Amino acid sequence: MVSAMAEAPHGQKTAEPMPQSPDTPSAQSAAPASQAALEFELADVKNKLLRALAEQQNIRQQMQRQREEAVKFAASQLVGDLLDTLDNLRRAIESVPPGDSAHASIGPLLKGVETTESNLLATLARHGMQRIDPLGAAFDPHIHHAIFQRPDETAADGTVVEVLQPGYTLHDRVLRPAMVGVAVREPHDGGRAAG
Repeated sequence: MVSAMAEAPHGQKTAEPMPQSPDTPSAQSAAPASQAALEFELADVKNKLLRALAEQQNIRQQMQRQREEAVKFAASQLVGDLLDTLDNLRRAIESVPPGDSAHASIGPLLKGVETTESNLLATLARHGMQRIDPLGAAFDPHIHHAIFQRPDETAADGTVVEVLQPGYTLHDRVLRPAMVGVAVREPHDGGRAAG
């Protein structure tokens, strides 16, 4: 290393380092260190960019799913409001005594109400609504609402033995659970615990 002599205070001469050229050994070792730091920084920025792109893609997919759900269930309020109409049509059909359905004035009216109910159910089914009418099925608390339990020796314990009001689903989402009565088995000892 070349150094110049400079005069220090009190008349002493000191060696002063000369500026190094890029070809000197310490400048050459600094260049790879600087290059390694730049490569590390570039890799870090690339990693952050990839993460940001992945996050953006996830957000885009989530928004697409939410949009599809919104479109799929947009009619749920309207369909829910029509359930009372379906219930009333069913009550009208069931209110006609079996012997009166052949009467000349009641028969055509009953047929018209049954056709109206059938057409309304078919239309709603095309849009994803299904009726839950679980008579004889096992009780499922996700789609049934038990109103009462009834001792019944002919049905298995937990079986739906009466449907008070059918339930409905829209695209597998419950709009209204079916209101049901469920069979229970009476204990054989009259309900007394063994002592």
